[in-house]
Amino acid sequence: MIRVRVLSARGSTPREAGAEMIVTPETTQGTIGGGQLEYMAIDRARQMLARGEDAARMDIPLGPEIGQCCGGRVVLELDRHAPTPQVHPDVLIFGAGHVGRALALALAPLPVNALLIDSREAELARATGPTFLTALPEAGIRAARPGSAVVILTHDHALDFLLAAEALARSDLAYIGMIGSATKRARFIRFAAGRGLDPARLTCPIGAGFSRDKRPEIIAAFTAAELMARLTSSSLNKYPCNS
Repeated sequence: MIRVRVLSARGSTPREAGAEMIVTPETTQGTIGGGQLEYMAIDRARQMLARGEDAARMDIPLGPEIGQCCGGRVVLELDRHAPTPQVHPDVLIFGAGHVGRALALALAPLPVNALLIDSREAELARATGPTFLTALPEAGIRAARPGSAVVILTHDHALDFLLAAEALARSDLAYIGMIGSATKRARFIRFAAGRGLDPARLTCPIGAGFSRDKRPEIIAAFTAAELMARLTSSSLNKYPCNS
């Protein structure tokens, strides 16, 4: 197999430097942005496989001459090395009710490791994807990897507050969200103040910046967009064109 990796990306490009895909004689895995750029890279990679070449480089302007109008310039590196391991961030979803299950489903195709956590076995049994049954969900927050996202939407407001307090006690989580209303947020602010916690890092309500629709699937879709924007905020300006 040939690894195709974006070595550099200047101007408006469909993917950032470091993006990669794997090409075999029959299949591909991953993407460097699609369009004519990707077709050219796949064709070159399969030439390498047929000829026994070990390495190549492509310098491609993304202009009208290749039918791709981003306007930037991409340098691709092609080699036979194994793909660079990608470590996706963890998203811990506390609460396997309607919104929790919908959020886990919305996150399933995205580059995150979503885990649905609850103390209710029957609710977890209705979910798709990875789940974790525990009577001590707060332990999951304490053990979370730095850079993880925490979304809190349990069946119990007191438990929500406990989990949010645990999350705010850490300074290395990328996103902390809690389902609720303006009233619930105001109550939590008072709760946090009594414990010396800063609620500024808490997003509550979740997904409200997009819509006030209360259907579980809609809340889940907007929450997924919200937390992915937070997780990828450091690289959002690198790929303004999504061809």
